[in-house]
Amino acid sequence: MSKLAAQDKFLDLSDYGRTFGRLFANQLKNTKFTPIHVTLLFGISGLIAIYCILQNQYLLASFFIILKSIIDAADGELARLKNTPSYSGRYLDSVFDIILNFLFFMTICFVSKTTIWLTILAFIGIQLQGTLYNYYYVILRTKSVGGDSTSKIFEYKTPKALPGESQKTVSILFRIYTIVYGLFDKIIHFLDQDAYKVKTFPNWFMTLLSLYGLGFQLLIIAVMLPLGFIEYIIPFFIFYTLLLFVMIGIRKKVIR
Repeated sequence: MSKLAAQDKFLDLSDYGRTFGRLFANQLKNTKFTPIHVTLLFGISGLIAIYCILQNQYLLASFFIILKSIIDAADGELARLKNTPSYSGRYLDSVFDIILNFLFFMTICFVSKTTIWLTILAFIGIQLQGTLYNYYYVILRTKSVGGDSTSKIFEYKTPKALPGESQKTVSILFRIYTIVYGLFDKIIHFLDQDAYKVKTFPNWFMTLLSLYGLGFQLLIIAVMLPLGFIEYIIPFFIFYTLLLFVMIGIRKKVIR
């Protein structure tokens, strides 16, 4: 099952790992590996990238950052291939992402001359960027006929566990999810409260918005590290956050 109906598919610049992720998932289709195992694997790849940054091995760090994005695409693909969608996997994936993002930025802060306060500001910025992307994308997926609906526009209520997963696990992971993402969700919802009323988003807008997808954010870091621009990564993402208001402005003025 695709995340989107055919007419709603767009060029997602942050989803460059999808093709390799799909190939990886196909290799695991008839094995005992589950999507949760794959999620754990992308977490390990992210931690290895962090270790490489600490060792000033920036080219290797870039490799494992890109690998993390590829594996990140594989867990959802494997869930669709095995027809085992789960809220547990959806929330665990998101929780791992925010933890790794925080560790990436803290590690860059540690090995560079960037201050902790600017690093925290950049981290908040990157999370708001990703939240805006996810907000509009989930709206599109929810309205797309035949699209994936595991994610919800408003994550306010603990969902009922799907077949094959524990309600207790879903409830715990949902609680963690709302703690780490709740404030960011509320900020984005406040900035564009009526976005969910839009019938659909044009493909060109979603492609532009994908500049804020996690995969593209990590790609920027992966490119800047080996080029010797580590001192500019934190400042870049602070200024990059300003594009958020441009995206929301386009949505409000052009897409209604």
